[in-house]
Amino acid sequence: MFDDLQDLSGTFSTTDVIVCLALSFALSMMTGFVYRATHRNVSYSQSFVQTLVIVGMIVALILLVVGSNLARAFSLVGALSVVRFRNAIKETRDVGFIFLVMGLGMACGARFYTLALIGGITVCAVILVMHRFNVFHLNVQRQVVKAQVPAGEDHTAGIEDVLIRYTTEFELVSTESIRGGALAELCYTVRMKKGVAPAQLVAAVQERTAGQRVSVLTGYDQTDL
Repeated sequence: MFDDLQDLSGTFSTTDVIVCLALSFALSMMTGFVYRATHRNVSYSQSFVQTLVIVGMIVALILLVVGSNLARAFSLVGALSVVRFRNAIKETRDVGFIFLVMGLGMACGARFYTLALIGGITVCAVILVMHRFNVFHLNVQRQVVKAQVPAGEDHTAGIEDVLIRYTTEFELVSTESIRGGALAELCYTVRMKKGVAPAQLVAAVQERTAGQRVSVLTGYDQTDL
């Protein structure tokens, strides 16, 4: 009986299991701390970071189970195919962190400990450097202007007159009927001139929209909406 158990677990030792799980935990924790330190937007989720650690360890454990056995690998694919994930990824960089902990878990599970250690530290260092120096930042701040106007009348020319005076560039991106067709909402992306306050633009546009609601959204490209 014990010989049979030894045959089943003979591909790795208890030490392998401890080292694999401990290293995957440490590297996943490091990734989680880097994620928290470099997160900019407002949708930070503690559960997502905890999930990164769990995923890293689970992938390492799965790789230990599968080993080089193709039958186990295919049966595992079939078992995992029933899992459905409904949560949408709020930020594209989150996908990178998910793949990072999966890669680290796979390296640990395959017992490539040196690769996992060097790879994890290197990738995390690159993330920190890009965050510190704001790599690929586009130094152009744009705003979204939403103006509600009475339906059946063309207020575009009047609004664009104001935008010419207060912005360096603008573009109409959408026109939508709201409140049962009583109003229309015009949505522009603009780049305001230096020294122009959003409140000035709002007041000027409202003069052309019969006092209807006007809003200016700034920083929309750096927050989660």
